[in-house]
Amino acid sequence: MQNQTRIIIENVSPQLDSGAYAIKRIIGQKVTVTADVFSDGHDVLQSCVKFKHENDKNWQEVRMNPIENDVWIAEFKVEKQGFYSYYVEGWVDYALNWQHGTERKIQDNQYVKSELLEGAEYVRAVQKRANDTEKEYLNKLDYLFTTESEYESAISEATSKELHDIFKKYPIRFLENQSLELKVYVDRKKALFSTWYEFFPRSASEFEHKHGTFKDCERLLPRIEAMGFDTLYFPPIHPIGEVNRKGKNNATNAQPGDVGSPWGIGSQYGGHKSTHPELGTIDDFKSLVKKAKDLGIEVAMDYALQAAPDHPYVKDFPQWFKWRPDGTVQYAENPPKKYQDIQPIYFESGDWKNLWKELLDVALFWIEECDIKIYRVDNPHTKPFYFWGWLIGEIKKKHPDVLFLAEAFTRPKIMNELAKQGFSQSYTYFTWRNSKSELIDYVTELTRTSQKEYYRPNFWPNTPDINPFALQSGNESVHLQKYFLAATLSSNIGIYGPVFEFMVCTPMAPGKEEYLNSEKYEYFKWDWDKKNKITTLITRINTIRKEQASLQQTNNIVFCDTNNDQVMAYYKYDDDKQNETLMVVSLNPYDRTNAMIRLPLEHSLHQPVHIIDLITGNNYDWNREWNYIELSPELPFHLFKIQH
Repeated sequence: MQNQTRIIIENVSPQLDSGAYAIKRIIGQKVTVTADVFSDGHDVLQSCVKFKHENDKNWQEVRMNPIENDVWIAEFKVEKQGFYSYYVEGWVDYALNWQHGTERKIQDNQYVKSELLEGAEYVRAVQKRANDTEKEYLNKLDYLFTTESEYESAISEATSKELHDIFKKYPIRFLENQSLELKVYVDRKKALFSTWYEFFPRSASEFEHKHGTFKDCERLLPRIEAMGFDTLYFPPIHPIGEVNRKGKNNATNAQPGDVGSPWGIGSQYGGHKSTHPELGTIDDFKSLVKKAKDLGIEVAMDYALQAAPDHPYVKDFPQWFKWRPDGTVQYAENPPKKYQDIQPIYFESGDWKNLWKELLDVALFWIEECDIKIYRVDNPHTKPFYFWGWLIGEIKKKHPDVLFLAEAFTRPKIMNELAKQGFSQSYTYFTWRNSKSELIDYVTELTRTSQKEYYRPNFWPNTPDINPFALQSGNESVHLQKYFLAATLSSNIGIYGPVFEFMVCTPMAPGKEEYLNSEKYEYFKWDWDKKNKITTLITRINTIRKEQASLQQTNNIVFCDTNNDQVMAYYKYDDDKQNETLMVVSLNPYDRTNAMIRLPLEHSLHQPVHIIDLITGNNYDWNREWNYIELSPELPFHLFKIQH
């Protein structure tokens, strides 16, 4: 390939898989771009980042600055939702090259009359783009550079910063080259900062042995809002299948009165565009969504692409399911778990285009009919990746505010691929990370590798499917510790609400991370008026998260040294370092624990700091690099705000 350019542009960052996927940001965040930009020889080079929103006609430009070893850096801010494009451009800058060479010759006492005449040509080249003040100055230089009697003044001006700045402002690009065009997708702030609360609407009733309704859920909204949650997630609200319905504790045969699993979707009462009749009508659901919104809470729906054997799809679109030779459909399995009440959708169907369209219509139905802006997607890793990229892309074209949380506890590369395909947030392995080293290693992976550009973690201490071993003891200190870690390590957090608050933790059997008498198969009567230390501290932590910008992001984190492996400390800051917090947490739920904490280098003994414990209100002045901390199981953490 013949190409006259001399500029090489390599290692542009950030980018995902050579630009195959977009990185992610939210409105107001910056994209910091680095690239290797160099050429043969010793000429002066310049480079820039060009960027524009998908709806803009013109590119904006921000100049790059060299760091070291031919690495250049610049940043730009994204101001609107949707896609931005960006690329790096580099060129030989002959005007700056002339000035640099002339300056060295003058320093060597060389006579540079010829060079001044050459400089006059560069001066004239930029005059057309200069403003009036600059033109006046450039006219003066043109005269000085071409007039023999003005030689002394000319060599003084030839090396001036003012001329350098004008040349840099109006570059004469020669033999320029550019990188591949890359993309960043920009979401609303909720994609980065959210606090989720999950409960089963059928357990919302005030009365024993009575199925809850959407109206009952409305009664609970002020409680959820008062605790500081901004996202209310419901398991599927659709009709529950009656064929192969599951009984209590996942029994294969349901008994009369058993309500079944909400994830067994579809019956004689409708499918994915219907509500379960005992919960109420679609209008009742609309009312609930609106009243939640009035309190600053968004309702997240479960988007579960599967069907009960009596779902209308099975009869109307049999080609969307894989039939065995005996005329039956293999029910869903995740060995050793069996889901006899669910028939998987067959994505390899020859009628896949109509299938995809219908599934898109389902998502759009609730968005456009009920103002749903958030989906928690059930088991997305069991459906094709490119289906998700297509569906999310189609929805974002019309409704850019809609967010998607991927419920995928599976292999790392699969979880990462779902995030690359467009999921706004993702479940994580936090549920099983308990030791100090496990937590630090995992959070470092999320915040220091390429994952930070596209994988937005959402930390859940528990879910209806997962009764983690760490919580099965019913120890209050462990519950407090797990919520605190989730809420301060990640800017997105969620809990399976009443079960976590009230420490319901009995396992199905020893060695099983499942709940005995799981709410997935029956409804409960909760004491929604009950308060305890856990509900009180959850409320306080959630309030602090709303007040402290450093806790509304995940990536700006520094782990601090401690002299005790059972004490973990970490420092967080917002992008402008205007808000800084320090978290210290004991991982020992049984004993009082102490440790010496080493502040990050920027907060050393040369810079005394004032810290306020936002949980207790106590405050301290620290003027040492290492400082003493003591924690008890009753309150196993400190959350300090740092003031200078």
